[in-house]
Amino acid sequence: MFSEAKVAQMAAFLLAQQPGNSMPFIKLIKLLYLTDKSGYDTLGYSISGDHPVSMPHGPVLSQTYDLIKGNPASPEAWDHWIKDEANYCVSLKSPYNSVEDLDELCPAEVDLLTDVNEKYGKMEAFALVDYLHNECTEWKDPNGSSFPISVADILKDLGKSNEEIQNVTQREREWRSLDQACASLK
Repeated sequence: MFSEAKVAQMAAFLLAQQPGNSMPFIKLIKLLYLTDKSGYDTLGYSISGDHPVSMPHGPVLSQTYDLIKGNPASPEAWDHWIKDEANYCVSLKSPYNSVEDLDELCPAEVDLLTDVNEKYGKMEAFALVDYLHNECTEWKDPNGSSFPISVADILKDLGKSNEEIQNVTQREREWRSLDQACASLK
């Protein structure tokens, strides 16, 4: 299930690791995508609960992209942590004292964010875009548009077995059904 509060805290963690607590939004969205992909690899689930899509500059998380572009469904959680800057950058608006302040994230998810930041956080924004274009076989050039990336394709790129792919995709379908049922009660 997508959680704006959780994604905002994921972004806050990654921004806090950068010089000046700031980075280009395209770099942030790529780091968040890689964190979700790592979540599938090591935990068996998407940390954000978001829907991955292919876009011209590579794979992104759909609802997270809307947040970063300034179109949140409910801006409270995002706006608490993240601030838009000039030149297509975002920065950490509300510094946190310790990772315990990021109460939407479990320790294993913080570890994944740390790993992703250590591997990719020093890359320049468009070097990271190029990396994802070349290394993420689940991404297909949408020729100026966008289209969904299946969880199965992400898992195939990660080298998961057919049984693992089936188990994870079944769990994803169940979670999405639960999410829709909960949304209909509101």
